Amino acid sequence: MKKVYIIHGWGGSPEEPMLKWLADELKKGGFEVVAPAMPNTDEPKIETWVPFLENVVGIPDENTFFVGHSIGCQAILRFLETLPTETRVGGVVYVAGWLTLKGLDDYDEEDKQAALPWLETPIDLGKVRNVSPKSVAIFTKDDPFVDVGNAKFYEEKLGSKIIILETGGHLNDESNTKQLPSALEAIKEISNCTTPGQ
Repeated sequence: MKKVYIIHGWGGSPEEPMLKWLADELKKGGFEVVAPAMPNTDEPKIETWVPFLENVVGIPDENTFFVGHSIGCQAILRFLETLPTETRVGGVVYVAGWLTLKGLDDYDEEDKQAALPWLETPIDLGKVRNVSPKSVAIFTKDDPFVDVGNAKFYEEKLGSKIIILETGGHLNDESNTKQLPSALEAIKEISNCTTPGQ
């Protein structure tokens, strides 16, 4: 059975309306869905989130898919980076993912210190692309945190198919996002073509 792991973002939870909707729709489509509550979500750390994900996922394969939101995308990237080079996963959908942040200087000191390791610790994107040759990255033009310029990183470094929505903010509860059909369609699209290297 094809399995999808949904990884929420900073300060988020698997109970957010959009993520719950996505999980429910995927289950209706025959997917097994795992949506863990990530540890210490208000102060996310690479050294806790990535090992947590390793424990939850175990050894993924071509029937394993991921959806990340915001910092959840980074957690997935950093997890995929740890996998053996010969591993192949089915694919990833990155929602409002970031490698740079808007207005970091305006963050309070605590949030800035929490964000900096995620911004400054390198990721071997070439290895990630090898492990996950199929991916889709979704952004909005009015996201208050994620500059749409992040799309270029995903397109050039990961070979992601890019979807840019006119509106939707950070695609979370605060921006009143209850559903995200483009994410659902993206999972269906990449899961229907699981030939390695495609």
